[in-house]
Amino acid sequence: MSSAICMVGMILFAITGITLNHAGAIESEPVTVTREAAMPAPLLADLRAAPSGLPAPAPRRWLEGELDISLAGRTPEWNDAELYIALPRAGGDGWVSVDLASGAVLYEDTGRGPIAYLNDLHKGRDTGPAWSWFIDLFAGACIIFCVTGFLLLQLHARKRPSTWPIVGAGVLIPLFLIIFLMH
Repeated sequence: MSSAICMVGMILFAITGITLNHAGAIESEPVTVTREAAMPAPLLADLRAAPSGLPAPAPRRWLEGELDISLAGRTPEWNDAELYIALPRAGGDGWVSVDLASGAVLYEDTGRGPIAYLNDLHKGRDTGPAWSWFIDLFAGACIIFCVTGFLLLQLHARKRPSTWPIVGAGVLIPLFLIIFLMH
């Protein structure tokens, strides 16, 4: 049963392991979208008056609506001249900045494609807490799968003399590669 739970995840994990291992050979064209806008003066005044935490609600709602983005959970960076909000995500990256003097808004979003998306899922990069929990639960299920598989090997080893030499090879081959061939 544990293998049934792990099957799709293991297949995706194996495929993305290959794509990560050969990332330099897999070409993709990043797609960058840039938008510019001007924050209305009353909203800019609200933004300037806001403490250096999250932007005031009205400017935040305007940015989200104008740029079709979500700023939920994002921590802005402030200085005297600019508000900057990083918008990383699986398979891409983005940011928005507001010039506090002029109200000029610049937004940029870069998508690196479906392979980058899957690779980021593999690594848990910019995927959020729900995916982090899923990865941890999946890893636990894989451990159960391996341990129960090992217990089944013990049950059937008497009938299959090649069992323990194969298990030994599964330990020794990676160990040999790590000790003698990695640099």
